[in-house]
Amino acid sequence: MKNSELSDKTGNQDEGEEIYSGPSKSQLKRDCDHLVDLGEEILKLKTEEISSLDLPDELKEAVSTALKIKSRSGQKRQRLYIGKLLRSLDNEEIESQVKKIQHRHDTNTAQFKRLEKWRDNLIDNDKETLNEIISRFPDIDRQHINQLIRAAHQEKKHEKAPAASRKLFKYLRDLEEHKN
Repeated sequence: MKNSELSDKTGNQDEGEEIYSGPSKSQLKRDCDHLVDLGEEILKLKTEEISSLDLPDELKEAVSTALKIKSRSGQKRQRLYIGKLLRSLDNEEIESQVKKIQHRHDTNTAQFKRLEKWRDNLIDNDKETLNEIISRFPDIDRQHINQLIRAAHQEKKHEKAPAASRKLFKYLRDLEEHKN
């Protein structure tokens, strides 16, 4: 054999061949799975939140159809179809809109839990929590909040319906909203 024949058989590429340098098949599969997951996140949103998204008509129709389907296999096919539609769109913009809505949910949940904890601590006569609230909201009506705390404490002591507890929670929520 000649050296030129040997070099061709040892793995050197011909000058006309090009090496594919795109994403791997596994990466393409991961990307498709991610878009199907994005479609599922869209389906978990409330109807008014879905309508607030800037979705093309075909995708809106596919989402509304998916929400109507009851069978598991039908839902799965529709989720895959939504993922397929997302591949042909600017899915990064849609994903950022969905993330904003989810962040809003997370923030509201955290705020709600903090307010519940404050209320429960106030009813249990936790002075540190009261001081924290007063320092956070300096213009608070101290007499009113103390009345609400006493009434809620009495309700809990006598095992009555938590009307004053709800009023205390509402008052704390109003303080939080007016601060922001």
